[in-house]
Amino acid sequence: MPDQKSYRVTFIVLILVLIGCFLMNISLGSVSISLEGIFAAFTGGEIEKETWRTTILTIRLPKAIAAILVGFGLSLSGLLMQTLFRNPLSGPFVLGLSSGASLGVALLIMGASAFGGFFGTLLLSSYSLVIAASLGSFLVLLTVMIVSTRVKDTMSILIIGLMFGSITAAIVSVLTYFSDAEELKQFMMWTLGSLGNLSWQELGILSGLIVGGILLSIVSIKSLNAFLLGENYARSLGIDIKKARYTVIIATSLMAGSCTAFVGPIAFIGLAIPHITRLFFNTTNHKILVPSVCLIGGILLLICDSIAQVPFSDITLPINAITSMVGAPVVIWLLVRKRKMIF
Repeated sequence: MPDQKSYRVTFIVLILVLIGCFLMNISLGSVSISLEGIFAAFTGGEIEKETWRTTILTIRLPKAIAAILVGFGLSLSGLLMQTLFRNPLSGPFVLGLSSGASLGVALLIMGASAFGGFFGTLLLSSYSLVIAASLGSFLVLLTVMIVSTRVKDTMSILIIGLMFGSITAAIVSVLTYFSDAEELKQFMMWTLGSLGNLSWQELGILSGLIVGGILLSIVSIKSLNAFLLGENYARSLGIDIKKARYTVIIATSLMAGSCTAFVGPIAFIGLAIPHITRLFFNTTNHKILVPSVCLIGGILLLICDSIAQVPFSDITLPINAITSMVGAPVVIWLLVRKRKMIF
């Protein structure tokens, strides 16, 4: 078992890699910008082309920050759900949050055409999509929480969340069946996910929600470690199971729900990053896992977004496709190399 000193060294290395990926993400795109140009844009110094400053500060910097925040939120949400349900296939959306957000956006897009004109355009603004997705996630979460008060074991909550996710997904399917081609295209574009459409005000809201979820996760570290050995063991340590369970669910909802609302459903990150982190650190201690999944999640999403930008080209690929194509082989390679899953 590695000692605390080796963990500190690893964390420092991960932070440096995160900074390097952050700078790489900002420098790559249809036009490559040197590190000197990036620092000049940040500090207000002289820059080779003034248009670069606008590109960095209004487009690339917000997108890179969004990638880090979403990487933090989804990776940590996946870790919380896998620990709470003691299920390696659990992800941040097992409670139906993503399906609820999709339902909210589907209702907005499919219903906007009925109003038409200026009001229909207003309904499809960026903030309206965020509000619709947030309301959809919140309503599904609220329903799951109310129903979960009637059950005692955690696995029942997992099944209830999956069933509500199936119900909302079915309603979305019915809506898409009756919608026209333009509405389907708008909805599909949202489901592909995008990190590049956030304003600084939206980033501020997203960062506040992610930080809130991280703080709740840190408070829950003792409970999370106890959950790995079962609820009876956690109860023997004096942990309030119901309170700890709700804290974890609320933390997951804050992070996964806000990420989905602002950037759309991003696949793979929440499911796979916790496994990559456990294999990388060879530990199940959440005091180590909580910060490390955030760092690795942020690094991987920055790399995926850099690939999605298709450097030196005007083409931008869907971030959802890249996260799966890049991440899945990494998980397969790690599992084959380690020959077993740590959980």
